Amino acid sequence: MDHGRGDGQTTDSMSRCRPAGVPADQASVRRSNLALVLRHVSTYGPCSRSAVAVATGLNKTTVTSLVSELQARGLVKETGPQYAGSVGRPGVALVLDGSGVGALGMEVNVDYIAAIATDLAGRVLIDRRIGFDAMGSGPDRSLDEMARMVEKTVADLDRLGVTPAGITVAVPGLIDAVTGTVVVAPNLGWRGVAVAERLSRADIAGNIPITVDNDANLAALAEYTSGTAAGTPDLIYLTGEVGVGGGIISGGRLLGGADGFAGEVGHVMVDPSGEPCRCGRVGCWETKVGLAALVRMATPDHAYGMGPQVVRDPEERLAEIEQRQAEGDPRVDAAVTEVGRWLGFGAATLVNLFNPRVIVLGGYFAKLADRLIPAAQEELARLDMTGAGDRFRFAASDLGFGAASRGAAGVVVERALSDPTAIAIRDPK
Repeated sequence: MDHGRGDGQTTDSMSRCRPAGVPADQASVRRSNLALVLRHVSTYGPCSRSAVAVATGLNKTTVTSLVSELQARGLVKETGPQYAGSVGRPGVALVLDGSGVGALGMEVNVDYIAAIATDLAGRVLIDRRIGFDAMGSGPDRSLDEMARMVEKTVADLDRLGVTPAGITVAVPGLIDAVTGTVVVAPNLGWRGVAVAERLSRADIAGNIPITVDNDANLAALAEYTSGTAAGTPDLIYLTGEVGVGGGIISGGRLLGGADGFAGEVGHVMVDPSGEPCRCGRVGCWETKVGLAALVRMATPDHAYGMGPQVVRDPEERLAEIEQRQAEGDPRVDAAVTEVGRWLGFGAATLVNLFNPRVIVLGGYFAKLADRLIPAAQEELARLDMTGAGDRFRFAASDLGFGAASRGAAGVVVERALSDPTAIAIRDPK
């Protein structure tokens, strides 16, 4: 059976069943076939054109045409002959290129703004973070600062000869992904903030698409694709920031919910008589396990909003806590144990609800995992109702505080792989 034509149009069973008089959308078919070839090369390269044809079901003429276009867009390249051990002329090996195509992931959080830029193969080109009081500065000043970082990062990419294919912004809150608007971000004090629209006015060349998503969801995607539990089809990622969010991978897919708001686990009430939360309620889980709670218990003189020396960067806050722990400060040991206990308390609910194989601990949770996990595991074992806890484990993320921005860059890469036609054909000059 002929599986394709030189113009890139397939002749599968669906096209044969198309009603008479309805023309094939050749542009859509070619776009789909370009993505099919690009993903195969990305996953299985180096591979020859013949191997791509066999694997995808497209004929060799079609594959040759598609590869030529992908080369013109700077997405694949040849690396030399590939010997398959058989008699005959060797094929020319193809591999993913994308070295001139960039993906920019941004993150704004309570006390920092971060950017990670990669090429299409996921190689990190730029990784930066600045301490910034986004909670105290308000959305306008925060987005001005983020726009400056976007401008600087895009300019740096341009000097590297890399053109961004898109920008995705991670925000700790509920996001309307269609409009790129923050519906509400309690820890930032934002409500109804049009992040994508504001950043689209940044001083950068070209019409770069900008999207916005929840930080924990993006971090969960990063963990699923390249983290310590990569490939685990049922996992939950917990951000260990001032606030606590959750990204849920179920059956290999991100669980978004009807409005994309699934995973707001930090605002589940765990203690009706507990501390007030920035969301306006009382006793939310993040008031027990968020970084602000740990700082308040372990180093009350440096708590958020208290004392003359308020350190904004979470890495610096952790360094202070670790130093005091090394000096034998009993408040630190007690605080970490208490946070671990409440971490296990909330995790027991997640295990009973979602039955994950692993909960990946990010942010500061990962830094203190050696102390937090035993306490959390003990509490979870006490509360586990289903027995699923016996087949479950905690794991410390190895992506650090950059998990969300890395996941944001990964979303841009995924879009490019899904629609190679969004990448401009290079000027042969």
